[in-house]
Amino acid sequence: MPSFVNQDVRLLKHDRSIVREDYLDNRWEEATGEMVDEVIFLSKHTAASNRPALTVHPIGVPHLKEGEQPPVGGKPAWAAPPNPRIGPWFRLLKSIADSQNLTPEFEVTLEATHHGPLTNAPTMFVEIGSTEEYWKRQDAAQAIALLVWEGLGLNGGAAVGDWSRCRSGSQQKILLGIGGGHYVPRHMDIVRKDGVWVGHLLAGYSLPMEDPGPTKAQANLEVCGTWRQAIRVAFDTTRAAFPQGEVLAHIDNKSFKGWQKNAIVGFLAEQNIKVGKPSDFY
Repeated sequence: MPSFVNQDVRLLKHDRSIVREDYLDNRWEEATGEMVDEVIFLSKHTAASNRPALTVHPIGVPHLKEGEQPPVGGKPAWAAPPNPRIGPWFRLLKSIADSQNLTPEFEVTLEATHHGPLTNAPTMFVEIGSTEEYWKRQDAAQAIALLVWEGLGLNGGAAVGDWSRCRSGSQQKILLGIGGGHYVPRHMDIVRKDGVWVGHLLAGYSLPMEDPGPTKAQANLEVCGTWRQAIRVAFDTTRAAFPQGEVLAHIDNKSFKGWQKNAIVGFLAEQNIKVGKPSDFY
């Protein structure tokens, strides 16, 4: 792969499917001896709507069962540590898109945690969507380039979203999103506010819960499915990405049926995972 250097940043240009580039961070370390602090994938985004979009999201498939074949990379019961820049860069990207008159034509949005490739370092995707017409848009590419330029402090300013320089890490709250659709609107409403940090965002499809039928009204109901595994993996990797921070689950209540919400809240309590209201993150 061709690679480029600017200060502490290494840019790699590859020609394979990005979700198959497993352990790119480890491979770089082995090839160069340089430790990788974080990974940012610049990628194309596809969506059934074909709507033009600029997106940011963490990666992983924590809900898949052992032995399942991930359709777009990763491995079952796995999620990469979410890059702490996700929240701050989402807000910076919105600001850049507004200033470049890309909005409202382009929607600036978060996406839920999904797909690979496998990495060990804190990781995020930044994407242009959603069809070839928009992938080729120079103004959209310029906005992403400016995001990287400013976000990593290559312009001489302070880097945006650098958790390691957050002096009051122990006082910071990190949002772990639970529920909602792929574009996590309820969680995104909170993240739009300055100062909010973001961990994994688990859409409803990443929380498989088997309907218990007539017994769903019972207390302490056992709800089968891999939803517990998904929450635990997402919480643990989010906590690892934000040393000394406090990870709070934010639940999209309207996206769950009563029995689902009761099961989730009960499991979070068992795991000593606190639930936060919107005001808790500001």
